[in-house]
Amino acid sequence: MASDSIPLEIPEFRPMWPESGLDAAALRRAEWTPLPFTEFVVKIHSRCNLACDYCYIYEMADQGWRNQPKVMRRETFTTACAMIGEHALRHKIDAVQLVFHGGEPLLAGHAELAFFARHARETLGKHLGVQLSMQTNGVLLDDEFLRLCAQWNIGIGVSLDGDATANDRHRRDRRGRGSHADVAAALARLSAPEYRHLYGGLLCTIDVANDPIRTYEGLLRFRPPSVDFLLPHGNWTNPPPHRVADSTETPYADWLIPIFDRWYGERAATTSVRLFEDIVDLLIGGTAGSELIGLEPIQLAVIETDGTLEQVDELKSAYAGAAGFGLRGLGNALDEAMRLPAVIARQIGVEALSDECRACPIHTVCGGGHYVHRYRADSGFRHPSVYCADLTKLIRHIDSRVGTDLARSRQTGEGS
Repeated sequence: MASDSIPLEIPEFRPMWPESGLDAAALRRAEWTPLPFTEFVVKIHSRCNLACDYCYIYEMADQGWRNQPKVMRRETFTTACAMIGEHALRHKIDAVQLVFHGGEPLLAGHAELAFFARHARETLGKHLGVQLSMQTNGVLLDDEFLRLCAQWNIGIGVSLDGDATANDRHRRDRRGRGSHADVAAALARLSAPEYRHLYGGLLCTIDVANDPIRTYEGLLRFRPPSVDFLLPHGNWTNPPPHRVADSTETPYADWLIPIFDRWYGERAATTSVRLFEDIVDLLIGGTAGSELIGLEPIQLAVIETDGTLEQVDELKSAYAGAAGFGLRGLGNALDEAMRLPAVIARQIGVEALSDECRACPIHTVCGGGHYVHRYRADSGFRHPSVYCADLTKLIRHIDSRVGTDLARSRQTGEGS
């Protein structure tokens, strides 16, 4: 029977950079050597007790969390530790970092957290330095969790977006209730003298609708040793809030610059702001420890609750499967992953940048921006950051402030 329907056109799949276009063989011929993994984000629970509307795990392209077991089994964790230990031994690694993560890691419960920490210390700790930490929303951080973290020396980073108004705009539970009051109570416990040494700092996701100075002061209220400001995840195909693809507007730089000026002008700053410190260090010829800027190689892998090995999980904001390694071999998965284009691309520095980025005079500082923010659906990850305009304005502002002070210092020194 004849039909007037139009046949569905299925677009032809085109491999994207780095899977297509990165010549790993040529790099090896040039005597480039991949670096082993030293930091591991371990997803001990795949669900969350909050429903943050900007979450890259639950609200964006990759919904693979739905197929993950809720809690990592003990057998899975012991296997993961064996894999890490073998990898470290083969590549002569002296120390590793394990970050307990989720979802919300504290949903795993007291007994499971204690097992994971004890097993890591007792197995990996025999041959390696082991740094344990966790990133939590803080809602469940009770006295027993704090006691366990003190017992096993687990550093604690807490996610908080500022004062109650700023935080509760996005960080609410599934009934729509804000989380700020519960997190504030947890931070009061964490700040007690017996636990203060575990306090790693606060992670704040930027919302330019919130007042920047009020947000910063809302974080300082809890006396954090450090603050990380996180740009909301997005890319050229799906731009983040308040960013229009190819726009020269700079809402995020305009939000961050007043905070930088306030922080930089403090005579005795007690709180580190990693983004600002990294930019300053890079401007004067140093290095950065952040994925957001700089050209330092990334040596991080994620272990999901089912034991699957993946790349940094922010890639889930790009497209379904973007974080997957697709490994099928029988050897040590970490050793196999080192040879994959997706991993190589995170370690070759300037060679991974687009021509546009390389031509930019601040590319050694910006580093192309966060790798995740460079994605474009038709071609992959070899583009400037979707935050290019913001990063450029912020870096140039900081360069101007720091450069002026360095020049003044040199003049003072010459005249004395």
